[in-house]
Amino acid sequence: MAQDFVGTKRWIRPATPYETYMDEQNLPIHRGAVGFYDIRELDLAPWPRMGARGAFIELNGCGGLQGMYVIEVPSAGVIAPEKHMYEEIFYVLEGRGTTEIWSDDATKKQTFEWQQGSLFSPPMNTWHRIVNATSSPALLLGVTNAPPIFHLYRSQDALFNNPYQFKDRYDGSAEYFKAHTELGKDPRHGRARNYGNIIPDADRVELPLDGQRGVGHRTFFWNLSGNSFQGFIAQYAPGRYSRCHNHEAGPVLLCLGGKGYTITWPGGAGTTPWQDGKGDLVLRQDYKAGGIVSAAPGDAGWFHGHYGASKDPLRVLAFLGGFPRRVMGVPGVDWRGLNLDIKEGGSTIEYRDEDPYIRKMFQEQLAKEGAAFNMPEEAYR
Repeated sequence: MAQDFVGTKRWIRPATPYETYMDEQNLPIHRGAVGFYDIRELDLAPWPRMGARGAFIELNGCGGLQGMYVIEVPSAGVIAPEKHMYEEIFYVLEGRGTTEIWSDDATKKQTFEWQQGSLFSPPMNTWHRIVNATSSPALLLGVTNAPPIFHLYRSQDALFNNPYQFKDRYDGSAEYFKAHTELGKDPRHGRARNYGNIIPDADRVELPLDGQRGVGHRTFFWNLSGNSFQGFIAQYAPGRYSRCHNHEAGPVLLCLGGKGYTITWPGGAGTTPWQDGKGDLVLRQDYKAGGIVSAAPGDAGWFHGHYGASKDPLRVLAFLGGFPRRVMGVPGVDWRGLNLDIKEGGSTIEYRDEDPYIRKMFQEQLAKEGAAFNMPEEAYR
């Protein structure tokens, strides 16, 4: 006799509150892709709520943790002021202008300037308005942790009309948006960190030698305006590439300079997918400056690597996300970073252990670009 059961064994996933919000804005939603060659080429549409034009981006692998959109500020125009109970980072793709910041009890607005390549963040729940200072449209990428916050509160009124002021994050001081020229060290792992609240030129800012992700790799990490949201800027010399590694899904990479591509594949395919007859599982996304890619588009454990395939250095901006995020281990216990050799308990495939096709593919792409292979042979020993 067949056993009775309640409910159905198949269902259609309902839209999340953030997905509902996106639909309500009647903008293009560019989704279902690992990345885009150049997000400056995406279709935009009028965005009445913001008084601008825009489009949402939903990359595979963000897992409902990061929201992204492109917004075009009219020439010599402004966007509608807004405040909200989620964190937001802006990167300027094109243009020059100013941003006004103020709190509900402020007697005056604070203003700072931005240009192409600037990275900044309005402090949580402060009013902010973006002003275009030129006669051409300005284009900005906005990245937020709005999706899980929408899901948690399920009330747009609570998110957009909340009076609470985070005075521990923003004190209105004149020095708040002054760029930091000196780098500090992250207390967790000792790598370089920029502790400023604005990076005026992420495209050209000097990056210290780091070496953890690849030969000659340069990087620093950033947190802006007291956010939990964090990221880094990294650069690879021409003709060099990163070691492949794995981590949780979610991080997004934006290409700032040079040309290149990212490859990614499920961890279950092993560390040498082509050699093991699983090369069809590897995804590749090419990009130039303005291109974007989801570094780990599947579940946790996808391997990926980044390749600067041009005569110029490859510079990327990584959006690692904010809270919520998984907290691993317990306080006070030694932690093995993802850049440690996978054979030693880390998450990185050393060059000597990578699939041979990775090097071959990179050399072939460099040849197409008329660029030289610049990896030292000792890196493979």
